Amino acid sequence: MPGKRGNGRVALVTGANRGIGLEVCRQLGRLGNEIIMTGRDPRALGDAASLLARESLTVHPELMDVSSRESVRECGRRLGVKGIRVDVLVNNAGVYPPGDLLSVSEETIREAMEINFLGSLRTAQAFLPGMLQRNYGRVVNISSGYGSFAEGLEGPAPYSLSKAALNAMTLKLASEVRGNVKVNAACPGWVRTRMGGPEAPRSVEEGADTIVWLATLPDDGPSGGLFRDRQQVDW
Repeated sequence: MPGKRGNGRVALVTGANRGIGLEVCRQLGRLGNEIIMTGRDPRALGDAASLLARESLTVHPELMDVSSRESVRECGRRLGVKGIRVDVLVNNAGVYPPGDLLSVSEETIREAMEINFLGSLRTAQAFLPGMLQRNYGRVVNISSGYGSFAEGLEGPAPYSLSKAALNAMTLKLASEVRGNVKVNAACPGWVRTRMGGPEAPRSVEEGADTIVWLATLPDDGPSGGLFRDRQQVDW
């Protein structure tokens, strides 16, 4: 879709058709980045992409279901055929299933892990190699204080366990990459979205701020950390 000329960076955002993901796309686009908006609902994705295109932002809607390894790989292949690289990866797609460990079903745990943890691993495996080849990349995994050992792993068990696994992956992945490629996790806080509900104290703009900051870090910026309000917090 046409839009204003970008700054040469291309950012891919998962779960981009609403909430924090959509706002991250908007803010990154306003900074001059070209945006690849991904999601698994074609109609919702198309509507969201049209909305940002009307704001004169450069966006490309791409179907991708992070719970499917083949869907992630196919998206990567399509982008390769189009000659579109990925410089910035924002792993925002997520679910928030309820339940405690003594009563939750294995299916519910599996769903949370498939999307919140494995989904981010799949996209990292698909797009990080290109970043390493070009010696530039920013990966931002959207986590939560509910996945923090330091904060007691509060919240529903499936969600907390999947975000704790995502935090561990972030730290491990940051130790494996080299050069000017940075991997961090962001805790946006309790945000007024469909997931967060209307009583949440933070707007989507506030929730997106730290994510966008991490996605646009300078060469001397941090890597391998969990950040809230642009400040590093304990895992």
